Amino acid sequence: MSGVCLRSRWVLYYMKTPMVASRQSWFIRNRMTLLTLAVVLAYAAFIEWFWGWSSILAQWGKVGALPILLALALLTGTYFLRTWRIYDYFPKETGGRFPALFRVTQVHNLLNIMMPFRTGETSFPVLMRSEFGIPLARSTSALFVMRLLDLHALLAAAGIGLALASPHPALAWVSWLAFLLLPVIGFALRRPLIRFAAKALPKKAQGLVHEIERGLPANAGAFARAWLTTMVNWLVKVAVLAWALGLMNVTPLSASFGGALGGELSSVLPVHAPGGVGTYPAGITAGAVAFGASGAKTALDNLAQASINAHLLIVVSALTGTALGLLASRKRA
Repeated sequence: MSGVCLRSRWVLYYMKTPMVASRQSWFIRNRMTLLTLAVVLAYAAFIEWFWGWSSILAQWGKVGALPILLALALLTGTYFLRTWRIYDYFPKETGGRFPALFRVTQVHNLLNIMMPFRTGETSFPVLMRSEFGIPLARSTSALFVMRLLDLHALLAAAGIGLALASPHPALAWVSWLAFLLLPVIGFALRRPLIRFAAKALPKKAQGLVHEIERGLPANAGAFARAWLTTMVNWLVKVAVLAWALGLMNVTPLSASFGGALGGELSSVLPVHAPGGVGTYPAGITAGAVAFGASGAKTALDNLAQASINAHLLIVVSALTGTALGLLASRKRA
């Protein structure tokens, strides 16, 4: 009898083991999604407890539907501009397939927003390989160079505010212009600079140099288009966000401009919370205060609520872009 019981226990154990393993593997596969969902829900609960969502959304009621729709349209328009930059970067592979590329870039953008610590970036080379057959190394290198251009454009935009507030405007604007032209100078001198870096840097850093070299545009014309597209894209996005913050009574103008820059800088740096919750509004608040926002309690409270609404605007525009990308690619198919 004891032998029968023992065999029954072993049978039950072996039946349960695959189920437990399956559950564990499901949690492992979806741990980042579950983390993102948990953080977003906790953030939503915190906002409801601290301010109340009715108070947050009341700001949009004061702004009105037309400015909100216009801001969404302009932000979504920047996604088409970003897609064209990639379309021009890989003309042979993506030629005639703009809708499919738009879908890929929008899925990548949404994952980048929702996943923590920039882990969504890994989706870009995978999607480009599966959709267009572009090798992982090449698309990763190109993405790295594009992100360097993005960071430079944001810092150049921040330099405009610093130059406007500088007590020595002539020197400030000359310095800003020199910084603005750094990518152009770097591309013109890329070959000697790469050779110098390969010799001067330690072996561990040389892989980074090779990644930059492989990701550079093929010629000066392609680089000029990528650089100008990047500048226009970020100028429009920062201007739209600054305008939206201004509509929500973030003053002065320099503060709304600084808030837009702070939020976007938080999104391109490695420290990025799931969905940007907390980090993006904190970036807006820090940028606005750094560029002259009032430190009074009522002003800071209004700024905090405006930063949450600006973050919602970014998330909704990303969802809109993704929906358009899926719709366009389905119609094309």
